[in-house]
Amino acid sequence: MAEHESQEFGKADFVLLDSVSLEEFMANLKLRFEKGRIYTYIGEVVVSVNPYRAMNIYGRDTIEQYKGRELYERPPHLFAIADAAYKAMKRRNKDTCIVISGESGAGKTEASKYIMQYIAAITNPGQRAEVERVKNMLLKSNCVLEAFGNAKTNRNDNSSRFGKYMDINFDFKGDPIGGHINNYLLEKSRVIFQQEGERSFHSFYQMVKGGSESLLRSLHVSKDPTAYSYIKVGGQVKVGYHRSISALTLCNVLVFLYLSPCDLSQGNLTFGVDGDTTLIENSKVVAVIGVLLATKEENVGKALLYRTVATGRDVIDKQHTTQEASYGRDALAKAMYERMFCWIVGRINDVIEVKNYDAKVHGKNTVIGVLDIYGFEIFQNNSFEQFCINYCNEKLQQLFIQLVLRQEQEEYQREGIPWKHIDYFNNQIIVDLVELQHKGIFSVLDEACMTVGKVTDEVFLQGLNSKLAKHAHYTSRKLSPTDKSLEFDRDFRIRHYAGDVVYSVVGFIDKNKDTLFQDFKRLLYNSSNPVLKMMWPEGKLSITEVTKRPLTAATLFKNSMIALVENLACKEPYYVRCIKPNDVKSPLLFEYERCRHQVEYLGLLENVRVRRAGFANRQEYPRFLQRYKMISEFTWPNHDLPSDKEAVKRLVQGCGFEHDVAYGKTKVFVRTPRTLFCLEEQRDEMVGRIVLFLQKVWRGTIARMRYRRMRAALIILRAYQHYKVKSYIKDVNRKFKNVRSMKDHGKHVKWPTPPKVLRKFEEALRSIYNRWWAWTLIKDLTPEEKLQIRAKVATLEALKGQRPDLGLQRTWEGNYLKRDSPDTASSFTLVSCELQRKDKFMRVLFSCNVRKINRFHKAEDRAVLITDRHLYKMDPLKQYKPMKSIPLYNVTGVSVSPGKDQLVVFHTKDSRDLVVCLQGMVPAGDSRIGELVGTLLSHFKSPLGESGKSFYFLLLPACVLLSSRVRCCASVYSKIYCMYVLGANYVVPLLKAKSSTSLCGAFSQRSAWCRRWRLSYRPAVCLPHIAKRSTLLLTVPSVNPWKNYTGSRLELLYCPI
Repeated sequence: MAEHESQEFGKADFVLLDSVSLEEFMANLKLRFEKGRIYTYIGEVVVSVNPYRAMNIYGRDTIEQYKGRELYERPPHLFAIADAAYKAMKRRNKDTCIVISGESGAGKTEASKYIMQYIAAITNPGQRAEVERVKNMLLKSNCVLEAFGNAKTNRNDNSSRFGKYMDINFDFKGDPIGGHINNYLLEKSRVIFQQEGERSFHSFYQMVKGGSESLLRSLHVSKDPTAYSYIKVGGQVKVGYHRSISALTLCNVLVFLYLSPCDLSQGNLTFGVDGDTTLIENSKVVAVIGVLLATKEENVGKALLYRTVATGRDVIDKQHTTQEASYGRDALAKAMYERMFCWIVGRINDVIEVKNYDAKVHGKNTVIGVLDIYGFEIFQNNSFEQFCINYCNEKLQQLFIQLVLRQEQEEYQREGIPWKHIDYFNNQIIVDLVELQHKGIFSVLDEACMTVGKVTDEVFLQGLNSKLAKHAHYTSRKLSPTDKSLEFDRDFRIRHYAGDVVYSVVGFIDKNKDTLFQDFKRLLYNSSNPVLKMMWPEGKLSITEVTKRPLTAATLFKNSMIALVENLACKEPYYVRCIKPNDVKSPLLFEYERCRHQVEYLGLLENVRVRRAGFANRQEYPRFLQRYKMISEFTWPNHDLPSDKEAVKRLVQGCGFEHDVAYGKTKVFVRTPRTLFCLEEQRDEMVGRIVLFLQKVWRGTIARMRYRRMRAALIILRAYQHYKVKSYIKDVNRKFKNVRSMKDHGKHVKWPTPPKVLRKFEEALRSIYNRWWAWTLIKDLTPEEKLQIRAKVATLEALKGQRPDLGLQRTWEGNYLKRDSPDTASSFTLVSCELQRKDKFMRVLFSCNVRKINRFHKAEDRAVLITDRHLYKMDPLKQYKPMKSIPLYNVTGVSVSPGKDQLVVFHTKDSRDLVVCLQGMVPAGDSRIGELVGTLLSHFKSPLGESGKSFYFLLLPACVLLSSRVRCCASVYSKIYCMYVLGANYVVPLLKAKSSTSLCGAFSQRSAWCRRWRLSYRPAVCLPHIAKRSTLLLTVPSVNPWKNYTGSRLELLYCPI
């Protein structure tokens, strides 16, 4: 903390001095300077002493130490005042400014650069590219402006010869988004003349010493500065400028490469007289100037030697005298440099200004202003420029007095705060001496310039003597004849707040008129260089056109200073008061008298007295309450006390700061910054809690809103789904409403696109429709036709795409031996009847002549008869004598070839496969392979129960049996009781016994079957086609009773249809 800094360094704040006296103040200032502590506080004002050496107190580590800290938390530093201004701007959303004042050489320019460096370092934590670009341009603009606007003087090696005020714009997050630079009164006379030991602007030497050989050769510039009369007055260049040209590329100041060499070349122009004619003695320089200005050589020469004058309708060329030509040459050089400097500032502003910013969208942008302007100057020869500079410092001192001394004391009195008046010097009388209308020095100077006829500087001085003779702060040799320090008809003295300054009136009139012949303006406007043309828009005026008298330099400067002070007055100011410790730029020498004089005229002692007696901060009650009301339970969220003043009192008492606070009529006054900082700390803590609470409430609100949106969306989605489902069902119902009456039963009807949720339903619906459509086709067929249809469907499912001809287009007769061989049909009929009686088959499935191939690859003619019980191989040459009988349950599969041949292989369980080739077809070439396969598949797939149920078909060692519901009956047949499995078209005997009791017992004893099939029996009504005898109804579960069967050679041929 600043007030706890070690005592060996003195007091870190002058307010903490034991006694307020000039001696104590100076002793503390000297001690801190000698100990390397160049910064000291006066409350919130920083006093800075130029150390004249590099100090390691501006690095990144130091920036982090001051970032976000309050003034009292760290030792005094420029960074602390910069952070205070930044926090005030960000917290209170109020524009602030930092005013840096002091005389030339006190370190104002360096202070402004360190402040800019700090603000750039602490902003834009998110590293936004646009903000980084703005920051870089703000920082880099300094070196460009220093190159063109700074020069070496006898007091300062890098003296600002112009005033600069920079506004930095910040968005609502506190990040820089742009800026704007205002420049004031460039000392352009330095282009053509410098006092002994001083130099012209840095840019000339940077170009001469830093430019490459090729560049200088193209610009016709020599590397020797003494070769040019404009810049050789200041003596030899001792400081290197090796990095000069690179600095200029920051702004792409290409025009510099033409105007600066042109200025140098103009200085070498000399004029002579040949009789009555004025001549240019070194015409080669004119050619160089013409090349650099992109204009004709003869036009340059004419503008230098002649002046075009319009008298009514006549236009004449008036030749200059050598004195007028030299004046015109110097005026052109000064004007060109000044226009170039203003153009550079304008280009920088174009780059850094805020673009596309809408306060309604982006929030209000706030400003921190940094004022770096020339300091108070007292030279051996003080002219018009020094007079304007010192007037500027008088205005800034007046602003400081108004804001820090006078307004503060007046506010205490107005608010009824007990106060002891403190005397201070009010320099308003000096400001009025300079700028007062009709009586001020500027007014007298303007009147002299507007007087018709030849007006000299002596006439101006006489006007001052006549109007200001009785003014206490003005004198001249005429008014004080005994004062030999003043010259007659040349000097006058003004008693400034910083001391007495003697001014020479020589050149006041010319510098105030700032005359530049119109011929030069037209010359530059007509240049082929577009930048030069843009710089001189007034050159487009015709010769005879009448224009208004331009404002004088003094009036322009006065108006700009008034506007600057008004701009600063509307912001919350922070001050840096710079002190120059000695005139020899020594880091060790502290000239007591020199520093004491600066302390006195800067009013620092009065500032200490006002700060000790006054209050560090004051705010109106509503604003104070609005900011800190969350600290107290009595004021949060709103108070119910009689007034805001009472609420503020209750808040302060609750915090325990009533001893450090005074209550005015409309404002609360806080004496020490510590109290304000404690309030801020408590506020920050409470704001965190409030933010968490608001986040909780807001997140809950967002969650509820999201839930309601999701619920509404779900309701809408469900309603839409229901709508789509209903629409789809209605659409299907509408399209298929009359399919029964359609010729194709709706096969041509296009199905509507179903919603996603009904895709499986649509598949099921299509399946139902297809089954219905198929049913409509077969419902009127005879049982024999249905068998054919089933067989053909089975063939199509099994062999589709496998064989070219399946015989689907013809009628399948099945028993072809009778038709193909009519001569032997009777023999075949007898044999088949005998086999039916013997093997008790129900029907013939397929019969055909074949050619058999045995294992010895010998082919023989044979016939094949397939019934529902057996497969018979017969010899047609022996009246179809059966040669081999294979039970169907022994047939495990059938193989056919995909070619046009009709080869068939019957696979059996004993691996004695039967290989035959169908032949003897009538008509020839008729394909019967499809019929054979389809008939077998259809036979093995035939249902054994009620229609519409799922059935399982197996090939067993015993018999064909069961479905999900099978009726089994016992009947008397040839005095033997039998148990049958009843199929759709046939009956299969299951058990046989001599009595019904024995039959039931036998069935009950088949425990293995019962357990395996889960069979049960109960009495039931006899079936109508069975004799009315005792019967048993056996029921079987709907599950597949055979899926767990592990018997040998049991083979599942087909799954449920």
